[in-house]
Amino acid sequence: MHYAYCTNGLAHHRPRQACELLADLGYRGVALTLDAGGLDPLAPDPRVAAEVREVCRDRGLSIVVETGARYALDARRKHHPSLMDAAAAGRELRLDYYRRCLDLAVDLGAPILSLWSGAHPQGLHAEDAEPTDAHAQAWEHLVGGMARVLGLAAERGVVIAFEPEPGMWIERPAGYGALLERLGSTPAPLRLTLDLGHCVVTGDLPVAATITCWRTHLAHVQVDDARAGVHEHLPLGTGQLDLKSALSALHSIHYTGQVAVELARDSHRGPEMAAHSLKALLAAS
Repeated sequence: MHYAYCTNGLAHHRPRQACELLADLGYRGVALTLDAGGLDPLAPDPRVAAEVREVCRDRGLSIVVETGARYALDARRKHHPSLMDAAAAGRELRLDYYRRCLDLAVDLGAPILSLWSGAHPQGLHAEDAEPTDAHAQAWEHLVGGMARVLGLAAERGVVIAFEPEPGMWIERPAGYGALLERLGSTPAPLRLTLDLGHCVVTGDLPVAATITCWRTHLAHVQVDDARAGVHEHLPLGTGQLDLKSALSALHSIHYTGQVAVELARDSHRGPEMAAHSLKALLAAS
C-alpha cells in the first residue's frame, strides 16, 4: 500500500500545484476530486488533464479519481441529483456526469474511479431493519444506475470502487454487499472504497476486522479520524480511529492500493494538514 491525499482537501490549489506539493511532501499517490476549475468533467480542459498525468508520471504518483464534488450538478443542493433521485431526469444527469468522469479518468490515466449512492429523498437507508416499498424502489434505481455505470467503465477499462457513505442510501459495508448480490452479473466487477473514519462513525468496529472481512473487495481506501455517530472528518490522531491497528490490518492482507487522507473541510490549511497527515501515517506504520 502507499499513502495518498485527496485534492478536495487542497481545493485552493491548481491540480498541478496540488500534485507537486504532495510529491514534495513524500506522498506516492493523489486522489483527484473532479470539480469546478481545472478538472471539471462538465468543461474538461485536455491540456490540464495531460499536464496532471505527466506530473504524476514523472513524480511517481498513482491516481485515483474521486467523484464526490459537493455542488457539481446543483449549485444549491450538495450531492444532488444522485442515482437515488426520485426523478428519472435527475438520475440521468448523474449518469451522464459519471460518464464524463470516466472519460476524464481515461485522459488522466487513472485506473480506478470512486463513487457513492447518494442520499435517499426520504432519508432511508439500505441497511434499515424494516424495508418498505420505498426501499424496493430505491434498490431498483440504484441497481439500474450502477449496472449502466459498470457498462461504461468496462468500455473504458476503469474499475469502479463503491464507497459506503454515512447518511446516504448505502452507508455501511454491509450495504455494499447487498448491492453486489442485487447486481448479479454485470459487464465489469464492482469493488469497494472503504473509508476507515466512516467505519468509526457507523460502528463497523473494530476497523481492522472490517478490513479483513472485506479484504478481497478493496480497491481504494480513504483515511480520516472520526468519532462514533458523527460524520465529520477529523485530522488523524484527534478522534477514535485506531490508526495503527487499521494500517497493520491493511499490511496483513497485502493491500497494494492507495490509503488516501480525506480532509475536505481543511483546504484553508491544506499544506499543513497534508504534512501532518503523512507524519501521522508514517508514525503508525
